[in-house]
Parts: sequence; structure tokens; C-alpha cells
Amino acid sequence: MSQHYKVVITGATGGIGREIVKRLDTKSELIILVGLIKDALEDLKKELHTKRVFIVEGDINELHVREQIKALAQREGGVNLLINNAGIGDYFMFEDQDPEMVKNILDVNLKAPMLLTQTLLPLLKEEAKAEIINTGSIFGYIGYPGFTAYCASKFGLRGFTQALRRELTDTSVKVRYFAPRATRTTFNTSNITEMNEKLGNAMDSPEKVADKFMAFLATNTYQKKIGLKESFFVFINKLFPQLPDIAIGKQLPIIKKYLNK
Repeated sequence: MSQHYKVVITGATGGIGREIVKRLDTKSELIILVGLIKDALEDLKKELHTKRVFIVEGDINELHVREQIKALAQREGGVNLLINNAGIGDYFMFEDQDPEMVKNILDVNLKAPMLLTQTLLPLLKEEAKAEIINTGSIFGYIGYPGFTAYCASKFGLRGFTQALRRELTDTSVKVRYFAPRATRTTFNTSNITEMNEKLGNAMDSPEKVADKFMAFLATNTYQKKIGLKESFFVFINKLFPQLPDIAIGKQLPIIKKYLNK
């Protein structure tokens, strides 16, 4: 996309979201920041140089919030880049996980981006070129103990991305999937970080992930997985899932040791 971006981004003030916004700042004519905490949104807005920056505070699962985003984008000349970046997680054995948390993970990670995309599609289709990028996860390819509900939500988001991409083949809208690996943000609690360190799993800084996002944005590829080791593991998991079954099974004692209590 050579034109300046007209951006809607959810999860704008999170570790990855904030860094993506900062990199889009000089490349955008409009940025609509969406999140749950007004003060954090206002603080981020003050850091930006783009002349037209607006904030929308609220839960995207609520119709009036989605309609507010649409009305704002429509008033300001449309949207050509939707980044569904908001997400939550939890580190529990599924049997012990709070059912309300399971619901929240699916609502935030899967239902909300689907509904917001549906709301903004008419505006996106009016653009000569437009994109929807869904921030998924390597766990959208690999089921992993302690993250069952989270994996389900990201598998679902990846399936949504693929189906919608094919559905919109005859339009100007591209739909793509961006899959970070573990990242050093408040999203990952200290015990998750300790577990990753013990297992030798790489963790990226938000800045590195945002740089990878911008490189992905500049391409036409359908999906981006961060990490050569992780990408290879996804490949093996697809062709020979019994091998990751064995490898992850050996990790299970350590995974259980660092679980949320």
C-alpha cells in the first residue's frame, strides 16, 4: 500500500500495539486508537505527530463501541488499515481455569475482531486498497499445555483470517495474519517468563515485534510467523503432529511447575 494509512488499531496501548502505532505515526494521515483505558489512550495520542488522531475507549464486543468507531472513521474519510491487535491470555490447566476467563479469552481474541471487522468492512471495501491484519500467535498453529483456551482463540482467529481472505478475493481488501512468538510485555506474567527461560524459548521485545510487523506490512504475503525455530516447529506440527506431541509431553513437568496458582 503506497498511500498514507488511515488506521484503526485495537489494543493500541499494549506493549506491541503502542510500538506499532509509533511506527505508523509518520506514515499515516489518520489513526484511531481503540482501547479500554482512556488515560493510556490520551497519553499515547500526545506522543504522536499525525495530525488526525482520535481515541475510542470501550469494549469492542459492545455494539455502540463498534458503531462509534465506524462513525468516526466515516466522518474522517474512511479506513484502509484495520489492525485487530487486542488480546488477553491466561496460564492455567484447562480443567482448573475459571469458566469466565475462558469466555473472556474467546470474546476478546476471537469474537471482538470478527465483529469489528464485519462493522468496518463496508468502509474498507470503498478504498482502492485496504488491509485487515489480525494479530494472532504462534499458538494459533501449535496447541500448547497451559494455554488451551488461548490457543483455541488464536486457531479460530487464523481460520477466520483465511476464510475471510478467500471470501474477499474479488475485492480490494486483503486479510492477513501476523503471529508473534512470546514477547516481553505485561501480557506475559513473571511465571510465564520463567517457564520460557527454563525451556529455552525465545522472547522478543515489543520493539522487535513491531519492526517485524512493519516489515510484514510492506510485503504482500498472507501470513508472518516470527522465529525460524518456531516456524520449523509449526511445519513439523502440521506434517508429523506426533513428534511435537512427544517433545511437548517431555516439557509438561516444567509447564505445570510454573502455572498460575
